[in-house]
Amino acid sequence: MKNINSNKIKRIGIDARFYGPFAKGLGRYTQEIVDNIIKIDKDNKYIVFLGKNNFDELVLGDEDDNVSKVLVDIKWYTLKEQLLFPFYIWRENLDLIHFTHFNVPILCPVKFVVTVHDLILTKFKTVKASTRHPVVYNLKDFFYRLVIKMALKRSRKIITVSNFTKNDIIEQFKVRAEKIEVIYEGISNLSKGRDSLFVAKLNNDEVLSDYQIYSPFLLYVGNAYPHKNLEFLIKSFLIFNENNKNLKLVLVGKEDYFYKKLKDYFNLLISKNSQLDVDSVVFTGYVPDDKLEILYKKALVYVFPSLYEGFGLPPLEALFNFCPVLSSNAASMPEILEDGALYFKSGDEKDFLGKLKNIISDEGLRKKIVENGKEVIKKYNWWECAFKTWQVFLDQLK
Repeated sequence: MKNINSNKIKRIGIDARFYGPFAKGLGRYTQEIVDNIIKIDKDNKYIVFLGKNNFDELVLGDEDDNVSKVLVDIKWYTLKEQLLFPFYIWRENLDLIHFTHFNVPILCPVKFVVTVHDLILTKFKTVKASTRHPVVYNLKDFFYRLVIKMALKRSRKIITVSNFTKNDIIEQFKVRAEKIEVIYEGISNLSKGRDSLFVAKLNNDEVLSDYQIYSPFLLYVGNAYPHKNLEFLIKSFLIFNENNKNLKLVLVGKEDYFYKKLKDYFNLLISKNSQLDVDSVVFTGYVPDDKLEILYKKALVYVFPSLYEGFGLPPLEALFNFCPVLSSNAASMPEILEDGALYFKSGDEKDFLGKLKNIISDEGLRKKIVENGKEVIKKYNWWECAFKTWQVFLDQLK
């Protein structure tokens, strides 16, 4: 692609410390932005900031001679990030830097573009779910909010991943609408880049057996943060399960403090009612993408009870793999999924149970959702997401 601004080669930085699968949805977003932009633009110089844990994840070829990797051994959301990262940025003599998340150093020395995926941290105070002392939590929460506010104020352009998040920012921070660009995320094959023969050899039944899944199942993929509303999902499912003993609920997500807390909640419910089946809910822990693809394809329904989402990638991954979706009607979900889901009123147990019964008992409804989903996912393309992001860079470099 030609540098449309001037003959001068621009030096563009990307904060890619979230790059790769370890950072979940944010990691996938950052990886797709970096991987695609360095293919799109061969004229300008790109400086990609990476951490110790993902420095080797970004593999550059001979054709990427305009791309440099810089090791920044600085964790996000830290004082070190605020005080030392600006030095790394200044040292590279950048014309512009893109932050793929809100954690922008307040003292950033160059002009920047920031992507804000959602305002969860300002909407949901999770002090009761935090591992930190309340005083420490509240202090850190104050600085989170300050960092977000300053990032929105000082940025040349704000990228959001949905109109819902755009409107949230306008309402909460009084940002001018024209300063915000909505660029949808993409969706791609989870086994992309894997050896096709290896993926083909994966036995569906063996994968299910590995995770102790032997019957029809509902699937959830993601973290267990409080706004994901998984306690509601487990409690409601156990009620439904009383008359549907052959059905399982499978929760996929790397075990952490929040998943351990969720397991404790499930075990508490089981201990209070001897009629409940201890094997009715399966906690798989982390599942690699090639095996996750099989879980999506074999699931009866993907369930998404979240109270708040800026975008919501897993339901789209489900649709990509022909799995019908039952989603809450909260936040951005109707905007993103459109008619590729059956919706229930967020947090409404009665409505959830009714809609769950409908989608499980009606094969025609499930097929219709999958067919609708084929059209919905056409809107979400990582190359297009990266191209539009690159155009934002160029606009700010004029």
